[in-house]
Amino acid sequence: MLDRSATRLIKPIVNHLAKVVASLGVSANQLTLTGFVIGLFAAYLIATEYYFAGATAILVSRLCDALDGAVARQTRATDAGGFLDIAFDFLFYASIPLAFAVSDPARNALPAAVLLAAFIGTGTSFLAFAALAAKRGISTLAYPDKSFYFLGGLTEATETLACFLAMCVWPEFFIELAYGFAVLCAITTLTRLWWGWKAFQ
Repeated sequence: MLDRSATRLIKPIVNHLAKVVASLGVSANQLTLTGFVIGLFAAYLIATEYYFAGATAILVSRLCDALDGAVARQTRATDAGGFLDIAFDFLFYASIPLAFAVSDPARNALPAAVLLAAFIGTGTSFLAFAALAAKRGISTLAYPDKSFYFLGGLTEATETLACFLAMCVWPEFFIELAYGFAVLCAITTLTRLWWGWKAFQ
């Protein structure tokens, strides 16, 4: 829901940083891989209860994720790079609830499992829509720089990042945050299923 507004807000800064990074010879794929590795390190930090350090690593990881696309557009964007970007993103998103489950299994395992199940709903509806939109040659003007049809919803990357950071700042409220965000993800899934059904009839 907030991705378009957030993108407009940070785009000038990201594009400027991308020029600097590209001038140093860093490729978009290197940024994608670096962001993913840092994201997994964030999950490790959270699993070992270094929550604030984990939050910092999450922010650095997502900065790399923002920069890789901008660098690709300034150099050479490829389908292979777009594929790695989205695949690593989904793996990163799954790693954070899992990390909270590992940090306190007795307390966090069930809400983490519910949240991961909700992520399956948002992820599959997102990717299924994108696959069929590509088959039909449907594009979107809302996210023209994306490698595929980027279907929005109530819970997008901005909201997910905010939720993860809130969990790191207030880990004692992980259960409430996980269940609450799972409900929002379920709403997103239902709306995407409706949009897809209407679009492809």
